[in-house]
Amino acid sequence: MKKTKVVVLAGGWSEERDVSLESGKAVCDALDKNRYDVVMIDPSKDICRLVTDRENVDIVFSLLHGKYGEDGSMQGMLQILGVPFVGSGVLASALSFNKRLSKEVFRLRAFKVPNDIVLRREDVFYPDAITAYLGDTTIVKPVSEGSSIGVSLCRTEKELRDGIEKAFGFGDEVLVEEYIKGREISVCVIGNRNPEVFPVVEIVPDKKFSFFDYRAKYTKGETEDICPADIPEHIATKASNMAKDAHKALMCSVWSRTDIIIRDDDLYLLETNTIPGMTKTSLFPLAAQAYGLSFSELVDRLIKLSFEKDKE
Repeated sequence: MKKTKVVVLAGGWSEERDVSLESGKAVCDALDKNRYDVVMIDPSKDICRLVTDRENVDIVFSLLHGKYGEDGSMQGMLQILGVPFVGSGVLASALSFNKRLSKEVFRLRAFKVPNDIVLRREDVFYPDAITAYLGDTTIVKPVSEGSSIGVSLCRTEKELRDGIEKAFGFGDEVLVEEYIKGREISVCVIGNRNPEVFPVVEIVPDKKFSFFDYRAKYTKGETEDICPADIPEHIATKASNMAKDAHKALMCSVWSRTDIIIRDDDLYLLETNTIPGMTKTSLFPLAAQAYGLSFSELVDRLIKLSFEKDKE
């Protein structure tokens, strides 16, 4: 039987390069070598190889987190090359990666989201006016970044000014949000037109972290991930439906992961990720395992769904 030629894209140009390489290696290791002919390419170093060898590629499994990988750029290139790929297309990827635009979609669908103010680099802003609207504690983040890169939890005027300056180091737009204190959960979605959801994961960072930042996300042992989450059944159902609806609203394909805050009985949708992490500490493989899928079975399923996506 002819093997399926899979190119795993990992590395790339973003601040999430190291995480991407780790995800790429994990997926390469999980792919059954009796069925797949696997090669990993870092496009920041060898993008020409992907172009010149495209006729011999059956499918691309992109694990390029962040800019130029998750924002529609690589998806557009692969579409032009005529190469099938795992995951969402150009529009869904771009919409999901831009937190301002995705929140506008969420609001149109009547999801609860944190109140926010969008600042552009040329704007003059007044911290007291921001806190009068959003409250004394705020979250500041770049509009287009992932993995909590450039994110700050701000409780004072100085922290707010410093947080905004830090976030502008990653782009020309900054999102300042009200801080929703509550339990953080994540819901993994798999599928195309009729997606399914995996069991809800609760994220409990070590108490030394003020929020679920980059170090808490990717340092082994710093965060406890509980799956299935120990939450009431009606909240789990509500969260699952919210994640599934977000997947559809953003026109995602194959897979996505939606992050949500629970405060009392209210659910606040934070964001949807179209290329979730696949490292040893990542949430998607954990949720898949609770659903009954091994890592190897998960990557098989994602590849199969991607071929089905192209037929649809």
